[in-house]
Amino acid sequence: MFMRIDRLQAELPKPKKADPNAAAALQELLGGKFGEMSTLNNYMFQSFNFRNKSKTKPFYSLVASITAEELGHVELVSNGITMLANGPTPESDHDDDVSKAPFEDMKDIRSAASFLHAGGGAMPVDSNGLPWNGTFVFSTGNLVLDLLHNFFLECGARMHKLRVYETLSDPTGREVCGYLLVRGSVHAHSYALALKNLTGVEMEKMLPTPNIDLSKIPESQKYLDEGSHRRLYTWGEETYRDMAAIWGNGEQALPGDPPGELEVVSGHPDGGKIDELKGASAAFTTDYEPEEIFDIAKKLAKLV
Repeated sequence: MFMRIDRLQAELPKPKKADPNAAAALQELLGGKFGEMSTLNNYMFQSFNFRNKSKTKPFYSLVASITAEELGHVELVSNGITMLANGPTPESDHDDDVSKAPFEDMKDIRSAASFLHAGGGAMPVDSNGLPWNGTFVFSTGNLVLDLLHNFFLECGARMHKLRVYETLSDPTGREVCGYLLVRGSVHAHSYALALKNLTGVEMEKMLPTPNIDLSKIPESQKYLDEGSHRRLYTWGEETYRDMAAIWGNGEQALPGDPPGELEVVSGHPDGGKIDELKGASAAFTTDYEPEEIFDIAKKLAKLV
């Protein structure tokens, strides 16, 4: 089972302005082939289908704990998308007269469906609006093959994060990329070490792929400084600590990253608060007459 915490894994700065087209680019990191929907579902179904868990526990713990983190990555990217797409003028109230076409600008945005279907929210689609596809999930039951695929998936995700980062100038989207680049490196490194333990092949020598030092990404720097590149989390269950035999046991950070020993941390990162999006009554979010809903919610809160 999963436990939900009302915080994001990283706090996102408010966007400078509404930018639905930047949000569309960020959608690649959610619903693209190498996006967070793919990493989550690959690892989740592998963990559900895992063979001989009791006999291969450190490997199961690694996949299972990263699954929990990936669920939070889906949440993080989705929040970044909605923060960027919440427009066109999120700081002002829209005229409630729908006959005046208050959202005329939305017909020209790159992904009109994000407004027409989701009211300016995230969708399980890629940067071109194509739905995320369940055939992206790779779960064979063969441990080496699944881990090899996961290593490839994380390297592909790194490529996409770097390319999306290069398209963005707003601090919100760049923060999403900067954080995920660090954590993606952790996951690629962890699968490399798992494969090394199983096969003797020093997979970690292939990293990072693509070969760019994260010190060149300013938004990644604070996460490197605090040691995020050396940590895996148990996400609540101490039973997952046995992955320290893979992610730990004297293993060191990758060359090029700040030096230090890899460690398993009990629990989860502190994270940051979730930004509260403003509604737009003309878009029927929360609704055309939101005060009625606010009043009902206030009355319900008194009953708790």
